[in-house]
Amino acid sequence: MMAGRLALALTMMMTTGAAVHPAAPPPHLPKGLEAGEWQLRERGTGVVRRLCVAHLNQLLQSRHGGGGCKSLTVNETPKRLVVSYECGAAGNGRTDLRVETPRLVQISSQGIANGAPFDFALEGRWVGACH
Repeated sequence: MMAGRLALALTMMMTTGAAVHPAAPPPHLPKGLEAGEWQLRERGTGVVRRLCVAHLNQLLQSRHGGGGCKSLTVNETPKRLVVSYECGAAGNGRTDLRVETPRLVQISSQGIANGAPFDFALEGRWVGACH
């Protein structure tokens, strides 16, 4: 069902030329990504953290984990997703997620969280089932 909505949105985008479409929070990981534990390594600092991922928004809105955000899909291709989102007083952001394989992604994000700016790039690797 979700794939059907995605296909319809992509068809509308190609036929109308529109660049921005509302995106409802997905119930599962699209793009063929594996659900489970992901290791996220921040470029530049080398800081590594692990995250049990069941929803794509966990990767797209990592600085705004509480939910309640409204998002817009800015660009979507089979291997790339760019989303802009607004989280009210908690801030906003824009994330570019590039899928290299179902178990390897590149993520860059910037915005405002709790009144402070953020800008980071991560490499995400699937490491297995969540524990």
